[in-house]
This record gives sequence, structure tokens and C-alpha cells, in this order.
Amino acid sequence: MRTAVIVDALRTPSGRGKPGGALSSQHPVELMARVLRALVDRNDLDPALVDDVILGCLAQVDQQAVNPARNAALAAGFPVTVPGVTIDRQCGSSLQAVAFAAQGVVAGAYDVVVAGGVELMSTHPIGSAARGADPFGPSIRERFDGGLVHQGISAELICARWGLSREEVDAFAERSHRLAAAATEAGAFERELLPVPLADGRVLDRDETVRPSTTAASLAALSPAFVDDDVARRFPEIDWKITAGNSSPLTDGASAVLIMAEERAEQLGLVPRARVVAGAVVGSDPIEMLTGVVPATRKVLDRAGLSIGDVDAYEVNEAFAPVPMVWQRELGADPERLNPRGGAIALGHALGSTGTRLLGTLLGQLEATGGRYGLEAVCEGQGMANALVVERL
Repeated sequence: MRTAVIVDALRTPSGRGKPGGALSSQHPVELMARVLRALVDRNDLDPALVDDVILGCLAQVDQQAVNPARNAALAAGFPVTVPGVTIDRQCGSSLQAVAFAAQGVVAGAYDVVVAGGVELMSTHPIGSAARGADPFGPSIRERFDGGLVHQGISAELICARWGLSREEVDAFAERSHRLAAAATEAGAFERELLPVPLADGRVLDRDETVRPSTTAASLAALSPAFVDDDVARRFPEIDWKITAGNSSPLTDGASAVLIMAEERAEQLGLVPRARVVAGAVVGSDPIEMLTGVVPATRKVLDRAGLSIGDVDAYEVNEAFAPVPMVWQRELGADPERLNPRGGAIALGHALGSTGTRLLGTLLGQLEATGGRYGLEAVCEGQGMANALVVERL
């Protein structure tokens, strides 16, 4: 069997995903193209060798429409012979891109492939792809007794089911900013970060979403963000704990990883950073929605032949604080190994880009600590989750 290896990972800094954010005036295709160009350039790779560009993107409308993967490859100056495809696995889209890339390598369909993703939430907000229409239809509303809910409501349901207090979820959010700020000041993200020149002459070279001044007191002052009387009647167990502070912020960003067959990397004189050990994707309750990371992790560990104690670092996406908190409790994972450089609450969650953003951070943590195995898990809209295990080389 062929082995898929990760040669490199690169991302833009996270920009605030609202008007006035540092990346909000960028075209998503150009932002993604900047990452693609830099990824091949710094590995001295002829882009003509890339068999495919697989990118995640959720809001595939307007500037993110018409297959941004192909558009970004062309904008990056790749030969017209390099194809591209855009996928939507919701928040795990770019992690799914990694899975498809690795599967293609193992199957012999690819020798060299780029997987990544892009999202500009400042110009393409959550739900913008539906343009106000109902993407679910009457059968889903009937099957799930009123239909699917906003992910913020799912986070509230998780808090209620696991008995998480407002103080606990706020404390986890404060931890995210504290760890991310410390990692930033220590230069821990430098290898994965691609500075982006801005129109006003500045250069964005660090994540705009990290707030070092965040405290438990400042988070406690925030009001719940998803209070809804109709929802309260449908789910009386909710007592409203989820705020903008213990949720991931709206974010702009792009990221990508370079994946190859191990023998191809050797032929090209490239030193792989990690090998892909196993991947998994699961469906879960689409109302509770965010808990799929637990069965996805169990599935990927089983495929890898590992236990949670064998894994040296975990990146579990902080879409909302309850997600990694419940994951840690259910798996019995070491909390010190969980998102040790902070998570999406601080570092941002540019939806289509998050999977490969997390993967770059995970590789950096393994290399800095000498860890062998790393695990990533991402919860997804409509009740799904992806997980990946890698081994540092």
C-alpha cells in the first residue's frame, strides 16, 4: 500500500470576518491563490506536478462561486493542466479535502495534491449560500419535529445535556485566548503563517482574532447570543449560556497542505513532515449536531490501532466551547494536550479553511514537543464530523 505524507502546511493569518476586518477587502480567490503560490514556491515544486487542487468552501456564491479551487489554481499561475474541485462538508470541508487527497494518493490516483480551503465570512456570512431560501425542505422538518436548528442552539443543548455551567464554558474560552496569545508571542505560528500585504500598506502577520486582554470577568459580562422564545418552548432544558465570547468569531482566511506519495516526495528531494495514519467521517444527531467529534475520534483511533493515551496532541475545533469540553470528558483525554496553542475561539474559524488551518497548527505542536501522533477532529453542520490521525516523521 502507498503511503500519503504531508510535506508542508501554510495559512494566512485569521482576519476578523466583518466589514473593516484586515482581510475583508480581499478577493477569496486571490487570497487562496496567494497560499497556493507560496506553498509550491517554498518547496521548490513545479506546480505542473500537482495532480489536483481540492478545496473546501461553504458559501459558494458570489466571489466564492463557480469552483473557487479551479479559479485559485489559475490565479496562482498554475499550468492550465492542473484541475481543481471545491467541496462542502460544512466546517470540516478542508479536513475532508485532506482525506480525499490522502485516499487518492493511497489508491494511486494522485502522486502530488494540494488540499485546503478558503472562506471570507466578512463578505459571505453564514447562510448566505441559501440566499434566504429553505435548503432543507418539508421532509426534514417533519422527521426532526420542527426542523434543524442553528448551531448556537446545538451548543446550548450540549451545555444542558452535559451540565456545563456558564463559568466553565467562559473559563475554556479565556484559556483559548491566553494560550493563543502566548503561542503568538513565542513565535509558535511562524512556520505556518503567510503574511498578507494589505491595501493600506500594512502587512497582516498575526491572527487578528486573538484578544490577549480577555478575562473571565469580561466574558461573564456578555449576554447570551441565541436567545429565542420559540426555541425555548421547543427545548425548555436550555438556560442560555452561549455568547459571542465562548463561540468562535466570524473569520476570514485561507490555508492549504501539500500531500504526496511518500516515494514521490523522496524522488523530489522533499522531507515529509508527517504521514497520514487514518481518517474517519461520521454522521450524528443533526439537532444536537456538534457531538459527532466523539464517535469520529473513536472510529479513527480504532482504524489507527491507537488509544487516546497514545496521542501526543489533539486539535478539536472550538466552534463553541462545549464541543472540545464534551469531547475531552467523553474520551478521557488529557486536557493539557487539547488545543495547547489555543483554538478557534481565539484563532478564528474561517469555515472552509479551518480543517487545514488546524492541521498546520497540529504539525507545529508535534514538532516543537517531539510528539509522535496527532489527532484532529472537527464538528460539522447537519450533524457530521471528520477526524484525522497523523504521525510526525
